[in-house]
Amino acid sequence: MSRFPYFNRSNTVHTAYSKSPQISYTLDRSGSLSDISDDSAKSKSSSNSSSMRGRMVKKICGLFETQSKSSSIAKSATEESVQSSKAKQGNSKLMKVDSDLGTPFRLPDADDRVVVYFTSLRGVRRTFEDCSAVRMILKGFRIWIDERDVSMDAEYRKELQCALGEKNVTLPQVFVRGKYIGGADVIRHLFEVGELGKILEGFPKTKPGFVCESCADLRFAPCWHCSGSRKVFDEDEGLLKRCLECNENGLIRCPNCCS
Repeated sequence: MSRFPYFNRSNTVHTAYSKSPQISYTLDRSGSLSDISDDSAKSKSSSNSSSMRGRMVKKICGLFETQSKSSSIAKSATEESVQSSKAKQGNSKLMKVDSDLGTPFRLPDADDRVVVYFTSLRGVRRTFEDCSAVRMILKGFRIWIDERDVSMDAEYRKELQCALGEKNVTLPQVFVRGKYIGGADVIRHLFEVGELGKILEGFPKTKPGFVCESCADLRFAPCWHCSGSRKVFDEDEGLLKRCLECNENGLIRCPNCCS
């Protein structure tokens, strides 16, 4: 026997197995088949219900898809009809511009310039955007534009109403050499097809980035007689009177760029 008993593997293994308790395993098969059948039935019912729900969801989705498709088709058809009507209106306006020799709308004392009636107020967004777009298009040709802001002087609106023979006028409106051209839609179309440059031929070119030093291209300046107060002192009567040189806003046309 060895001097060190813990090196004796036979004794240690034998004692370990002798001390471990004996456990008996029994397999209970009762109720296993019924449980399995119940589980399979539940899974079948759940699968059937889920499949039915899936079919209903697909049907509903298909219904909405068909409705969306039909609405998109109808929307595209209406858009095409609107675009075609706009194109017809634009063509009719262009035919009117092409026959400008016989146009009934003429602006007096404007045979040597391009006149644009517009507004600088932002009250109506569409009108302001159209006015800004037309001004930018015309300024791109580097010619001097006689810009007449109806929001700065009420007389400009009266001039436009008399020239067009209508009380309710839309803005902007463009006249070239005294002849009426049209509004924003006509100017855009003429610019896109390249006809606007031909209409504006013959006008002198300005320097790139030219700005009037007197009015900064605002076409108005404060009245020199009343300093924009719209009132002057009459020394003979000793009373304040309405200044007759300026408009309702105390402004006069710039003498340097609007002469």
